[in-house]
Amino acid sequence: MMAAHIVPVLMYHHVRPEGGMIAATPEHFEDQLRWLARRGYHALGTAEFIRHLQQGGAPRRSVLITFDDGYLDNWVYAEPLLRRYGMRATVFVVTGWVGEGPVRPQLGDQEPLPETPEHRDCERRIEAGRADEAILRWSEIQAMQDKGVIEFHSHTHTHTRWDQRDAATKNAHMRDELAQSRDCLRRHLGEVSDQLCWPQGYFDDDYVRLAQEAGFRHLYTTRAFGRNRQGTDPASIFRFAVRDTSGASLGRRVQVAANPVLAPVFNRWKRWKRGQHYGD
Repeated sequence: MMAAHIVPVLMYHHVRPEGGMIAATPEHFEDQLRWLARRGYHALGTAEFIRHLQQGGAPRRSVLITFDDGYLDNWVYAEPLLRRYGMRATVFVVTGWVGEGPVRPQLGDQEPLPETPEHRDCERRIEAGRADEAILRWSEIQAMQDKGVIEFHSHTHTHTRWDQRDAATKNAHMRDELAQSRDCLRRHLGEVSDQLCWPQGYFDDDYVRLAQEAGFRHLYTTRAFGRNRQGTDPASIFRFAVRDTSGASLGRRVQVAANPVLAPVFNRWKRWKRGQHYGD
């Protein structure tokens, strides 16, 4: 089996019927999974992905599928479709938003499916103390983990940009965030990993140091134009956002991202165009 030099990491948030901001419709999400499956792509678990960063050896056609925040629609629509196509995914969950209660219906059940709000409406409901209307419950997280389709890692405890609230105390707040998130995951799921995704993609040297001191080693960014290959810095894992688009469209992006010749040229051009300066 040929080793994958680059493993693209796909970043999603929502899968919901109406699409919308940072959301794919179930039809488009299924088309994307179908495209990957028909071409022999392997959706890695994070242990396989980490092994790839450390020593290579992932299948030649590999991706890592990730979701941010932990929205209800990940249970209602995304998980059944992932299961249908034999794909795995990772959810970075904001632990302070997750509630209690029984599992709700999901795609394929006979019962009516719950409402899955669009992104801005999710934010409003969370702010109003109604996170249960928009976010996963621990029972649903446990059910997905038990099925072996989706695994769960930290996206902090409250998803707050403390650098924008109070720069002087941001480090103290982030230290508490990381501790609370780890405690929640350990209490509810029995374990916590060394993987963390930054809220809204923001991090600095202080945050990286705090995360590493807390026990996080693999840190996921929203930086799109870099290559996840053997030897990549685990404190700066690249991901690109997947749009509400066809499987063929996603496929072109994945193929460019994984191509050892085209990827560095494409990344340099996109970084130059956006005025971004970081390595890959």
